[in-house]
Amino acid sequence: MANRLNQLLKQWRDSKDSQKWVLATIIETDGSSYRKAGAMMMINDLGQYFGLLSGGCLESDIMLQARRCWDSGHNRIVEYDMREEEDLAWKLGIGCGGMVRILLQPVDGENDYLQLDNLYALLEANEAAEYCQVIDQKSPKNTLSTAAPSDRPVAELGVFKQVLKPAPHLAVFGGGVDARPVVAIAMQLGWQITLVDPRTSYARDGHFDASVNLVRQPINSLGQSVWLQQIDMALIMTHNIKLDAQSLALVQSSAAKYVGMLGPIHRTDRVLDLLPINRDQLTKPLANPVGLRLGGELPESIALSMLSEAHAFIEQQDGLSISGILS
Repeated sequence: MANRLNQLLKQWRDSKDSQKWVLATIIETDGSSYRKAGAMMMINDLGQYFGLLSGGCLESDIMLQARRCWDSGHNRIVEYDMREEEDLAWKLGIGCGGMVRILLQPVDGENDYLQLDNLYALLEANEAAEYCQVIDQKSPKNTLSTAAPSDRPVAELGVFKQVLKPAPHLAVFGGGVDARPVVAIAMQLGWQITLVDPRTSYARDGHFDASVNLVRQPINSLGQSVWLQQIDMALIMTHNIKLDAQSLALVQSSAAKYVGMLGPIHRTDRVLDLLPINRDQLTKPLANPVGLRLGGELPESIALSMLSEAHAFIEQQDGLSISGILS
């Protein structure tokens, strides 16, 4: 299921005039909840929804509430309070123990599609945007700005404001068999993916989704590539020392915040000797050996390990067990 905002908007754009749509946004939570303020979902009159605001427990009722938006053309605010035994959420058996307030807004040409067309264009151009939604039960009045003063969603003076960012962009250097689960999992996360491999026998057609940006030029010729300044993460896994060295040199001038390289330390030392520099001279911190200690030897397990570390890094989390059961 697509949950990233750019994926939701793509689903909507393909039939924005042939179906009725509602945008559902969590504007406030208190206590335990599946998603936090800012989470969005798109709903249409075919009974389909894209994205999740709960673990699937609230969606059927949200769908019913959305129909009132189509009838009135106005916003609707609904609240599910799992703290109260008399509340609908409790009767639905959710039992998360928290409260969720959701703003439902009809999406149509009369309200300029809530600026979602323009928002999608900005996200596709790798630009962040401040999206503002007026919190009332009147006709929608949403505004969009490229200014991004705050990363934290806030509800103040009757307006819900949040900065919406493009999906994270991962560059994978190496199109071997073990790159396939890396790309597949990253796609499930909704990430943008650039796959780089100049070798004709690697990254073959049919092994990777058509939405992957496949780059086949020699690695040492890619220094001026636009995508280099759009990536957030890079994983180097060509299994070729010379190509790994070229890849590592290339990403030093990129926008990547996280760089991981597959292989043991002694092999990476050989890669660095080809540059020739040492680890202290790298402009980007190098995760090597790459990944979290998840165990498993199959390519899928290794892919999960690498992507878990990259995910934790860009989300600025520690990657530790939430329950502490592993400590």
